[in-house]
Amino acid sequence: MSYVFNPAPHVSIPVTGRTERFPVRRIYCVGRNYVEHAKEMGFTGREAPFFFMKPADALVVVPEGQTGEMAYPSLTKDFHHEIELVAAIGTGGKNIKAADAMKHIYGYAVGLDMTRRDLQGEQKKLGRPWDIGKGFDQSAPIGPIVPAAQAGDIENAEIWVQVNGKDRQRSTVSKLIWNIGEIIEHVSTAWELQPGDLIFTGTPEGVAAVVKGDTLAGGVAGLPDLRVRVV
Repeated sequence: MSYVFNPAPHVSIPVTGRTERFPVRRIYCVGRNYVEHAKEMGFTGREAPFFFMKPADALVVVPEGQTGEMAYPSLTKDFHHEIELVAAIGTGGKNIKAADAMKHIYGYAVGLDMTRRDLQGEQKKLGRPWDIGKGFDQSAPIGPIVPAAQAGDIENAEIWVQVNGKDRQRSTVSKLIWNIGEIIEHVSTAWELQPGDLIFTGTPEGVAAVVKGDTLAGGVAGLPDLRVRVV
């Protein structure tokens, strides 16, 4: 097959303990999925889950033990971090039941859902899509994927992020409003999941702004930490 220009390389993520990489297809993100984060954003209660997407090439893939770099984005003066557990789908499906969902997960990684909060807020007020606030270039730093069998008790793992060595967000995955299985059930009723899909499962309270020169270090217990510097 020939193309009018050379296509971009397929985005992929390293897998711990393997030479093969995980090829990325789509990125789904869950909004307001920790109670305290929902409160800090002005909402309460267990609202129905909702989703937005990021392009695969928004990923900033950071190998284990390294510090990645992400550029401070244009148009914003309020650039926020959101630390998240990411589920990597290995077996696709549609209308997956929560009780069966874990069988569809290949592994897990630590991710950051970076957000141009001021732009997101403007779009909310106007009732418009959030793409400009969520789906911009380099908006999704991510670390290596750990196969599910090696990730430990992921549903009760601690999740955290520090900025320049000081805590910003710290919670446990058990505080998800919609747990991992329920998230997959809901996503798979709206889209047919495929191998290579990533699901950012939500962020705990403590989201805040970063500036050029800041270093973010985040983690989920049982997974390699993620480190990235804003440049």
